Amino acid sequence: MATTTTTTTAAKRHKLLHHHQEEEDEEQQPLIPGLPDHIAQICLSSINNPSLLFRVCHSWRHLIYSPSFPPFLSLYAILSSHSSHSGDGGDSVQFHNFDPISQTWQTLPPPPSYSPLLLRHPSFLSRNLSIQSISLAGSLILLAATTYNLSPALSRPFIFNPLSRCWSLGPPLPTPRRWCALGSSRGAVYVASGFGSIFSGDVARSLQKWELAAASGGDEWEKKAELKHGRFSREAIDAVGWRGKFCMVNVKGDAAKEGAVYDVEEDAWKEMPEGMLSGWRGPVAAMAEEEMYVVDEVKGAVRRYLPEEDSWEEVFECERLKGAEQLVAEKGKLCVVSAAGISVVDITVAPPRVWVVELPDGFEAVAVHILPRMPVTDSVKA
Repeated sequence: MATTTTTTTAAKRHKLLHHHQEEEDEEQQPLIPGLPDHIAQICLSSINNPSLLFRVCHSWRHLIYSPSFPPFLSLYAILSSHSSHSGDGGDSVQFHNFDPISQTWQTLPPPPSYSPLLLRHPSFLSRNLSIQSISLAGSLILLAATTYNLSPALSRPFIFNPLSRCWSLGPPLPTPRRWCALGSSRGAVYVASGFGSIFSGDVARSLQKWELAAASGGDEWEKKAELKHGRFSREAIDAVGWRGKFCMVNVKGDAAKEGAVYDVEEDAWKEMPEGMLSGWRGPVAAMAEEEMYVVDEVKGAVRRYLPEEDSWEEVFECERLKGAEQLVAEKGKLCVVSAAGISVVDITVAPPRVWVVELPDGFEAVAVHILPRMPVTDSVKA
């Protein structure tokens, strides 16, 4: 029996060593026979779908994760464990990255020390408390959340850079807040309304701007034109950057709501067009700040806004998108967080194609963002 076991172990070891030798031999070969590697890399970098390269050979697989290869886009998600429904919050909230090429999840390094972020509270069992984040300039920015004592959890932005895999801190907020309107336009972050530990009319009417591109230790938030009232502090709001403006409504879903549009150049608030407001029936996002889309949370319908007609044109409808809670748009793709999980919609093809991103066991999605992929370990590349 011992001899058989020893023989089997030796055979497995020999097979493993043979596999590694094949990989080493393959990596020593040119990327494309007959071409210098630097020319081959230019050719391979022009392929828009890196997943095609991933499937061919190990040398190409290593190439697409190298610093010299154009970084492809991947998903960054705030996930909560199912235990968060008990109201414990805190460690139940984690930050993850999904690599669409290798179809694997990685856990991000934890942010610097901060107060626990609460998703559920015994006093509000029927709803989630918001954790507000945004993606801008290739980074993930965490800006507002709630602690167990219902106070703002963050006194300043937390910024995650995928390429360095590190968190940094933005400038302190003039007033840390929660349930605010958060958006971006033309490289700047905007925070409007909301309230701190207690309600303040000044905070509820306020608008603050932060130029992320100029981020440094001495930068500050800039005060901008105030809202005419504080009725936009009722819940967490996405302020959607669109054509030099950002647009927002004060209530989600099909309820009666009020809309507002901020003109970045004029530093002025204006009324939202009637057609835009009436069709705002779920999460909204803008592709490259040009094309605005909404997902009707009741019908699961994706619609595109037509500014010339002040109306919403239906693109398609999908059962899986019902109960949509968040929407992001990038490079012809819509990423939707709904009751069914995370769905990606390719709207560049007809009919649009939908596929599902499987979540790690025991977790559900709170929010997602689309950013360049992180550098990965050899275990993922293999």
